[in-house]
Amino acid sequence: MTISATRQNDWLRRFHPAPQARMRLVCFPHAGGSASYYFPMSAALSPAVEVAAVQYPGRQDRRREPRIEDIGELADRIDAELRADGDGAGLPMAFFGHSMGAVLAFEVALRVERRGERGPVRVFASGRRAPGRCRSDTVHQEPDALLIEEIRRLGGTDSRWLEDDELKAVVLPVIRSDYRAVERYRSGPGAVIDAPVTVLTGDADPHTTLEEAEAWRAHTRGDFALSTFSGGHFFLERHQAAVIDTVTEALGPYLEQR
Repeated sequence: MTISATRQNDWLRRFHPAPQARMRLVCFPHAGGSASYYFPMSAALSPAVEVAAVQYPGRQDRRREPRIEDIGELADRIDAELRADGDGAGLPMAFFGHSMGAVLAFEVALRVERRGERGPVRVFASGRRAPGRCRSDTVHQEPDALLIEEIRRLGGTDSRWLEDDELKAVVLPVIRSDYRAVERYRSGPGAVIDAPVTVLTGDADPHTTLEEAEAWRAHTRGDFALSTFSGGHFFLERHQAAVIDTVTEALGPYLEQR
């Protein structure tokens, strides 16, 4: 199946027309991921919610662009693109990020709020420990064979490209760059947002313990919710319908207000 965006710029992809949308959900992909990962969520939430999925540079149709290997710089660029984006202007927005995307969703929310502007009504942080919980991960420094082993361990990736040398030559540098960015990330002091936070986590995720997921509570002044699913790092693929239900339920009050 070919996935194409109905309206797009380099950074923000919209897969389903939603001219009557009552809010916008900005989705941030995981390390090595792309905007198209959120096609199913876009289809499920349209037309009430317009999904704008972020396309990071260095992958798919942006593969010739330099990759960004710093979370702060990447968050700055995404923040600037959201400010300049005319589509959906005036609509309340929410953020959804998985893994590295959860970190970026949080950092962009920080930037919006610190300017005194209306930030996201809710941040969904999926598959990632709280910003203040750091590990000394160095996967980005490992040789290709060990990086591939890590990717297999986490799942969530079409295994066919792992057996294709040409595809590996294209995809592995992207994954390595993203790992370098997120493994070097450290949240700033007092990194707390006003937006409520909903955390989604897998009970067998090797990258996030339940305690590390619960620690997101310290990073919001708003309400906090934790939804636990069976499975590992990419639990949301097995529980796609339940994840979408969680998002829909959390956004319900905001949709009813309009």
